[in-house]
Amino acid sequence: MANENLGEFLAGDRIESSPYLLNMREQMYCEQVCITNLGRAEAQGVSPNKMVRAIRKNYHNNWIVDNLPAASKVEDDKTITTRYWQGFPIGYIDPSDKKAYVHNHVNIEIMYHPVGVTAVDKYRVVRFTVEPFSIDHKYEELDDDDDDEVTTDKAKITNPISSCGALKGTNHTSWNMLRNHKPALASGKTLFTYDVTWVQNDDLPWASRWDIYLSMDDAIPARVHWLSIANSLLIVFVLSAMIAAILIRNLKRDFKRYSRVSTDEEKAEELEEFGWKLVHADVFRPPLQYQMFFCVCCGTGAQLFCMVVLTILFSAIGFLSPSNRGSLIMAQLLTFVALGALNGYVTAVLYKTFKGKSWQNATTFTALFFPGIAFSIFFILDLFAIHEHSSDAVPFTTIVILLVLWFGISTPLVYLGSYFGYKADVIEFPTNTSSIPRQIPDQPWYMSNLFTLAVGGILPFGACFVELFFILASVW
Repeated sequence: MANENLGEFLAGDRIESSPYLLNMREQMYCEQVCITNLGRAEAQGVSPNKMVRAIRKNYHNNWIVDNLPAASKVEDDKTITTRYWQGFPIGYIDPSDKKAYVHNHVNIEIMYHPVGVTAVDKYRVVRFTVEPFSIDHKYEELDDDDDDEVTTDKAKITNPISSCGALKGTNHTSWNMLRNHKPALASGKTLFTYDVTWVQNDDLPWASRWDIYLSMDDAIPARVHWLSIANSLLIVFVLSAMIAAILIRNLKRDFKRYSRVSTDEEKAEELEEFGWKLVHADVFRPPLQYQMFFCVCCGTGAQLFCMVVLTILFSAIGFLSPSNRGSLIMAQLLTFVALGALNGYVTAVLYKTFKGKSWQNATTFTALFFPGIAFSIFFILDLFAIHEHSSDAVPFTTIVILLVLWFGISTPLVYLGSYFGYKADVIEFPTNTSSIPRQIPDQPWYMSNLFTLAVGGILPFGACFVELFFILASVW
């Protein structure tokens, strides 16, 4: 097993060595891996075995060769489709009999090129593709009593396809060879085999081998992305124009009324203020309740916003390469921890501006609030993963590392930022706040909290939901 970093542990990635053996530039034909019992056969009223359940839940194999993830090639009578994300399925459900069939044979195709003229017998892997097949091998198991005998054959195949029989060593397994062979059910004893094809590709440079994975081979047309961007820009532009038009119209009306010369009747009536002047003395009024909570949320928001900006900036520059697995999560985590001082500073300055008195409680609440919620949810989910014996479970040592980052680095930085925040000057507002708050009149139904929350969330979601779908699809 390879040594995973902190980001891989948190992402649930576990790298294990497989029994498939590959030798550089060595073509391999119908090599046998193992014979394994997949469990009882499918039947009505009987609980399916683990492999069948995994196939029906659309589980995929995610293989890696030289740090390149496996692309999946799917072939039928008419088309050949290659996908550069999510690995390849462990099996499929036949639409005719609704039974699960396992992919017990794979064609492994590896593209490579020489390192250079001076480096003799040194090569680099630039592409890795897997084409899965389901083949119902009929076989007779071989005795494995002689430990000194060096052989990879586990059985003698009695109904071999061409690449496993007469043409073994000359032709690799192909879709046409399987036309007269049945697929392998995901039950009982099953023989697993594989082919390895090495193809020299001098046109694909080493520095560009990840490009096709990042673009997913243009599986989603660029036109869709441009339409999504145009949709987002249009919504933002329309909303901004509407708000600007309303504000300008109201301000012009107010300025016109205040700038005109008042008549004697208006002076006698002592005309009340209206428009934006009605609330100018209440705009910067501190909240009467939950001042500390408001300040902590503002400080945490500043910390999260700067974390996102820095992570995107580092990714754009090229520091966070997809070949470094787990680097994105590690960058986010370490950036969040390092920005604890900013969180403490923003919270302290705002809390001091609101004339808060419980400075120590505010600082402690800042250090524990958001990390505590995130860690609690993470720990509960990890307990479920441990109970289910999932590979997604995070080891105890990783949890200790997270606690050290939290209490050993992030919390002291929050206190350090709060110290400088309380030493800084308070925020000077452009208008004074009146001593008596203006009473808010009853609002119509469309100004209620639930309606405004719904509208305020739907509009930004409508501006970004298509791109958000592509992001989530690439993650899962």
